[in-house]
Amino acid sequence: MGDLFSKLYEPDPIEPAPREAPLAERMRPRTLDEFVGQRHVLGPDRLLRKQIEDGAIGSVILWGPPGTGKTTLARLIAAVTKGRFVPFSAVLSGIKEVKEVMSEAARERKRGGAATIVFIDEIHRFNRAQQDAFLPHVERGDVVLIGATTENPSFEVVGALLSRSKVVVMEPLSVEDLIIIQKRALDDRERGLGNREIVAADDVLEQIAHFASGDARRALTVLETASAFAKLNDAEKAEITAASVREATQRKTLLYDRSGEEHYNLISALHKSVRESDPDASAYWCLRMIESGEDALFIARRLVRMASEDIGLADPAALAVALHAKEAFDFLGVPEGHLALVEAAIYLALAPKSNAAYSAHNKILEDLQNIAADPVPLHLRNAPTKLMKESGYGDGYKYAHDFEGGVGGMDCLPDRIKNKQYYQPTDRGLERKLRERIAEIERLRAQNRPKNGP
Repeated sequence: MGDLFSKLYEPDPIEPAPREAPLAERMRPRTLDEFVGQRHVLGPDRLLRKQIEDGAIGSVILWGPPGTGKTTLARLIAAVTKGRFVPFSAVLSGIKEVKEVMSEAARERKRGGAATIVFIDEIHRFNRAQQDAFLPHVERGDVVLIGATTENPSFEVVGALLSRSKVVVMEPLSVEDLIIIQKRALDDRERGLGNREIVAADDVLEQIAHFASGDARRALTVLETASAFAKLNDAEKAEITAASVREATQRKTLLYDRSGEEHYNLISALHKSVRESDPDASAYWCLRMIESGEDALFIARRLVRMASEDIGLADPAALAVALHAKEAFDFLGVPEGHLALVEAAIYLALAPKSNAAYSAHNKILEDLQNIAADPVPLHLRNAPTKLMKESGYGDGYKYAHDFEGGVGGMDCLPDRIKNKQYYQPTDRGLERKLRERIAEIERLRAQNRPKNGP
């Protein structure tokens, strides 16, 4: 067996963690029956569960947030299928290491040995060349590849590798799941806190579960930290109280990656909540992004975009509100300026909605791409020189203020598109009046249109 393979190979992927290891590491499930959550893929009647138990597992990509059991499941797969478990770090491993391990796996397969299960944590951090190095070995069946990622594999895993793997979506654990995990840790004398006789009420465990936001590792870390603040109760047992939890948590850290999928998920939620005219959801998503560490100026820019795209001229003040919120944030800074952004999100949600200006913008762009850019009509051109006047520049121009209603009746678009109506206002907000104004302009234009000429 190659030197590198010998160093990486873990004979027992579910070997118990030492007593000094963190509680979350010590409490890793040792069997599929101990695994909590992910019933949609690991329930007794689910295909993946059956494939694991039958030893017929193929390459898989485990996609989900932190603390949902991706690494634990990979280790359990190796243990149940009796495969040789080789963990890779996307941060520490290069192509040379990948190729050496793959070569050893191929030799072992030819000798008829156990299957090699290669686990790549944070596979999204492997570049394309590193991912491609696995491809021929996955195709030949030299290895079973298990990749774990918090990022959307559609964007982060090369297509050829993705097409040869089953994507398993790992969901955030429910509050009920996290309470079960905590109770197990409190009762377990071998690996957990059971030998310390620590107790906690269900509402306290629920408090920790809500704080953990679907992350088992976070829940157990808080539980372990809070146990250090446990105080004796009337029964003289060490009890984790709500105050102990507050001391242990201090401040919640929300799941977020400013360059990853969650960044786009949250801004999408904010934009669609504003568009749907939901002020509560708009304020929630706005503040959640702020609390997660998003750049406040990014949020301000998107609010300006929403004011233009989804409100438009139904309420022109919305654009001013969004811009003023940005100025207020620049002036006040953190954290006072955050309130201005939340206020803007609420105002935009409550404003009447219209995408008429946005639609007009897109229609014009489409025509500019697909229709030749015709010359400016002569009657709309200035004629500052004699030659230009002799060439017909300005001929037929009508000064609008000389006509009833200030509308001269000229066509101002090129001939091929002169009847186009790009902007079609809705009947919401100010656009109801703008629609009436357009109808009046059309009446005056027809009345004042020259019999012959532009």
